[in-house]
Amino acid sequence: MLARIRSAKENDKGFTLIELLVVIIIIGILAAIAIPAFLNQREKAWESAVTSDLKNASIAAESFATDNNGLYKDASDAAMDLADLEANGFNGTDDVTITVTPAGDFKTYTLVGKHGSLAGTWTYSSTDGKITETAAPTAPTTP
Repeated sequence: MLARIRSAKENDKGFTLIELLVVIIIIGILAAIAIPAFLNQREKAWESAVTSDLKNASIAAESFATDNNGLYKDASDAAMDLADLEANGFNGTDDVTITVTPAGDFKTYTLVGKHGSLAGTWTYSSTDGKITETAAPTAPTTP
């Protein structure tokens, strides 16, 4: 019995250095493939947060106008602002900034959204109900 235990311990050598290096290289290759894909998904999530906030803010703006005879100003002739949207149910996302700009006749408005981690902005226009992305200005390249 003791001879069997001793022979098992003597034959138990573990992994070789080459085997360990191969496993580490394989893990490194998988990480090099996965990390860029993960970073791209984070940017898409931030973009979705901005567009979602713009849609939710537009619903709150329409609710505001319903209470104010179809105009985007209140009874004291003050233009609709972010506080008015929040009073009508809008809850913004962290790191997303929404700017409200009613038109001069208070019959239309524009919402501009920006995420703190992204360079571009997104604009919602009440005239057509579309959200458009405005790319961030890029630095000119030198030849």
